[in-house]
Amino acid sequence: MIQVHISGDALDDLNEGFWFYEVQEPGLGDYFLSQLRADIDGLKITAGIHRMPYRGLHRLVSHRFPFAIFYECDAERALVIAVVDCRRDPEWIKAHLDQ
Repeated sequence: MIQVHISGDALDDLNEGFWFYEVQEPGLGDYFLSQLRADIDGLKITAGIHRMPYRGLHRLVSHRFPFAIFYECDAERALVIAVVDCRRDPEWIKAHLDQ
């Protein structure tokens, strides 16, 4: 099984998503985090099978929220680089991934 690591930038993205949904309805932020965490944990088994639409990064689209998890991987580990809201401008997403 592959080890999954989350970068500090991706943790910041998750925190931003948490607060966005928590403002919408109390408790929704926790649900968001649990769902995205489940998607990320699934990379232990599925890392490397997802499309690579940008700069060699794999993209896993969340099952419950309009978010994409961008990661890089090798035979031993997957590193989550960013967790982005797919409703954002594509140019913003590219700039965010380039940071």
